[in-house]
Amino acid sequence: MLSDVMEDYLKAIYTLQMEQGPPVSTSDIAEYLGKTPPTVTSMVGKLEDRGLVDREKYKGVELTTEGETVALEVLRHHRLLEAYLTEHLDYSWSEVHDEADALEHHISEEFEKRVAAALGEPEVDPHGDPIPSADLTPPDSSGLSALSECGVGDRLVVARVSDRDPAELEYLSEAGVTPGTTIEVTDIAPFGMVTVRVGDDGREQSLPESVARTIRVRPPDEPSSEEVSPA
Repeated sequence: MLSDVMEDYLKAIYTLQMEQGPPVSTSDIAEYLGKTPPTVTSMVGKLEDRGLVDREKYKGVELTTEGETVALEVLRHHRLLEAYLTEHLDYSWSEVHDEADALEHHISEEFEKRVAAALGEPEVDPHGDPIPSADLTPPDSSGLSALSECGVGDRLVVARVSDRDPAELEYLSEAGVTPGTTIEVTDIAPFGMVTVRVGDDGREQSLPESVARTIRVRPPDEPSSEEVSPA
């Protein structure tokens, strides 16, 4: 049986792999989890001994198939719990991350099934993060890019935001930058601010580049043939 800490490491490695591709450096894992590099190196060794990660000296680590399965299960628990807490217990989206972190290791598979059923088998959590399916198929995140990588004039739809910083989530909520919102990049300042026009009311909001990096966006849906006016 794996410890909660081991599962946290596997989830972190999976998340970093999705963000930047494998292999993942121990320094990146340390920064993500708030641990020291020697602590991470020690834990990675234990995960390697259990066949959950492959490690290449001086390059980093990558989840094995078994390690990815564990990470996906923990992520499914986490994101279902976030959705349940917001929809049924009136938590705000800035409050649910820490609660889900505490609970994700300790729910049964039966509880997981009942939560998913109560929510109508959701595909995403409150932050737009895809919820792994019951058979733990990896979610498809293709077609998304970071807001910080977009250019002036780009019209986009917010797909996902990071759930890790409550203050940042409160800031985005007040700014109206939430999953499903249409935005348009109107300015990129050389000192690191990205300004966007939010929704249809023309209100502009400036976001620090560090925040824009954590926002995943996609192009707006193409209009259907019924919506296109004849020439």
